[in-house]
Amino acid sequence: MSKKPLILVTNDDGITANGIKLLTELMSKLGEVVVVAPDSPQSGMGHAITVGNTLRLTNSNEFDGIKSYQCTGTPADCVKLAKHHIFKSKKPDLVVSGINHGSNTSISVIYSGTMSAAIEAAIDNIPAIGFSVCDYAHDADFSHIEEYVIKIAKLVLEKGLPKELALNVNFPKKQEEKIKGIKICRQTRAKWQEEFDCRLDPYGREYFWLTGKFINMDKGEDVDEWAIAHNYVSVVPVQFDLTAHHAISILNNEWDI
Repeated sequence: MSKKPLILVTNDDGITANGIKLLTELMSKLGEVVVVAPDSPQSGMGHAITVGNTLRLTNSNEFDGIKSYQCTGTPADCVKLAKHHIFKSKKPDLVVSGINHGSNTSISVIYSGTMSAAIEAAIDNIPAIGFSVCDYAHDADFSHIEEYVIKIAKLVLEKGLPKELALNVNFPKKQEEKIKGIKICRQTRAKWQEEFDCRLDPYGREYFWLTGKFINMDKGEDVDEWAIAHNYVSVVPVQFDLTAHHAISILNNEWDI
């Protein structure tokens, strides 16, 4: 009898979020699950790690019959602690992060704690997936994505992923129309045009609240934003090597160094 795959589940919305509860339930159908997640919301933390403060890891009772821990650190901290403290010499077969309440398409991937947890796993060449739904509600309806979460996770377990790579998977918000299918995409070339709303606290002191709007400069139909807008699941392979390889020869040729 084959051994069940070992699956680490984490997120950035915190260990009590509905998304991680569903993800844990779904992954339990595929293997042996261990949960290590932040003890509070960590959205927008990117790949931050804790270096100047203590980290605490305590047992959690959020998931019946499943070994689970809550961590005072970031999503990347959770994966690091799982790798080095909980699993030690044993690597998980898969790391899944999410299910995030809100989109992580396009440029949002670099700010995402959800995806940074997956990328942290990819650094050690552990297959990893970040799952997000384009619905920011705390009680978002995830019923339309369950079969796709299972399908994609099973494919990764069975076929693996290219070295040092993670998948950024985004689902459209639930609609009357069923999801049309899965699209393998590239990241949309877009950005957030930030604005800061300046306000006054009760003592008359200024504080700022980040606002802004999403600017899409990409008209391609092979990108994650197009897929989501047309009710497809978008799957973008991402890597942690940020080198602009095409620019190396340009700089070597044009710079007098």
